[in-house]
Amino acid sequence: MPASGAGHRAGSRQIGPYTVVTRLDDRSTAPGAVVPEHRFVARSPDGDRTVLLSTPVAGVDGQRFMAEADTSRYLLGPWVLPATELAPPGDRPWHARPYVPALPLPTALAVYGGPLPERTVRALGVALAESLAVLHGQRLSHAGLCPAAVLLAADGPRLTCYGAVRAAAPEGTPRHGVPGLDAGSLPPEQAAGGQPRPLGDVYALGATLAYAATGYTAPERDELPLVLRSLVPRCLARDPAHRPQLADIVEELASHVVSSPAGSGSAATRAEALLGPGWLPARVIAALAHQSAAVLSAEVELSAPAQARTDPAVAVPRPSH
Repeated sequence: MPASGAGHRAGSRQIGPYTVVTRLDDRSTAPGAVVPEHRFVARSPDGDRTVLLSTPVAGVDGQRFMAEADTSRYLLGPWVLPATELAPPGDRPWHARPYVPALPLPTALAVYGGPLPERTVRALGVALAESLAVLHGQRLSHAGLCPAAVLLAADGPRLTCYGAVRAAAPEGTPRHGVPGLDAGSLPPEQAAGGQPRPLGDVYALGATLAYAATGYTAPERDELPLVLRSLVPRCLARDPAHRPQLADIVEELASHVVSSPAGSGSAATRAEALLGPGWLPARVIAALAHQSAAVLSAEVELSAPAQARTDPAVAVPRPSH
């Protein structure tokens, strides 16, 4: 079982102009995880860029998937990972983002061997809440937040899988059992077909934090660490009006952290103050390093035949018999 979370080699498979290096989502390290989109680490034709490349899961409308990816290009914030390149019209749906060594949240729990430490969960919650606040300020809803949509990198989390709910079904249609949607993170009003709204993201955030802290999106209250025992049940309220505001979530999770005052010359936020060295457990950091090394090794292996074709002095080793 690979500890890197990078998945298994996918040979020389092509998606658009990119050559797949490996698969990011490895089900062997995250059994039962619902992945809203297929994610791969891939290499550009010139070998200069490594990207995180996504394609829709079976049953997802490709046109809607691409529309949501296009919208994500305009998202702001340090902890979001929007699309930077889209498949051309008429091509198989895909979009690409810059690659950063990262583990999907379910894989991180598998690597760590259980629920993540309280410090990690606090930092994760504050970063995600701050990111969602920026999205909501742009009059957008994420509408696809779930454990698998969150990637953990050494310098902080990355929010991905934008619009998974909208891409999976038209507005007004029930979304129970739709491929790629995590039922445990889906707000009840959206599961019934309601339009995605900001307070639906608050529900999904509560479920995601519960998962990080317990391994379940809807644990018993006593299973939650003290810092989440009041917060998570309020986030998971069936009535959106009873859910907390994102600013209140940040305050509860980072009440001991003081962000830099305006005009101080520093743009530090509560999340940045929490995401210092040690925010991730050592096992997860080691897995990130392993993933980075594995991707680099695969890139070298992929580039060797191409280099040999253009440089006669480079010999490609032949397999021994």
